[in-house]
Amino acid sequence: MLTFEQFLRRAAKKMFEERLFGLVDILHKAAGMFTAAYIEQVDRDQIMLTRDVDVMIDRSDLERVKEAAPRHGFHFRHSAGLDMLLYGDEKKAIRGVHLLFSGEKVRPDQAPSPRLSPERITVHGGEVAVIPVIDLVGMKLNSYRDKDRVHVRGMDAVGLITPEVERALPAELGSRLQHIRQTE
Repeated sequence: MLTFEQFLRRAAKKMFEERLFGLVDILHKAAGMFTAAYIEQVDRDQIMLTRDVDVMIDRSDLERVKEAAPRHGFHFRHSAGLDMLLYGDEKKAIRGVHLLFSGEKVRPDQAPSPRLSPERITVHGGEVAVIPVIDLVGMKLNSYRDKDRVHVRGMDAVGLITPEVERALPAELGSRLQHIRQTE
């Protein structure tokens, strides 16, 4: 069985993540990847990754990201209300790095994304900056797409959604968490 690190290295060769990690000084959070990083610490069998990567930045960093992207093989695109980076000749948004903005709504019917406040955790002997679990759970429940619900189930299954995390959720997100638990 592959370790999480081996899996990421193999996936990076097939996709664009190697180039993405070259932007890590600007791009602060990759929610799906960091869901996996947290889950890896508890039970690697619960890890699920998706084709796209959501990254949160401060809006003030957008121009820096756009300037740095070509040096790492990416091009910037704004489409359907979303800002994203696509690798090489890629045209499909589903394979892109979707840029989310700290403190801003992704869609009008959602709560704003949390403010950037990364924590450091150790994954395979190396430190990485990750979004706090409460913010990550909140973002997943806020987006509430199928893949987000799967990530929430994985985090819940390994005990990352503690009573403290649950109590800190706004009522609407708490009811979404309960729905996920009831429909598993």
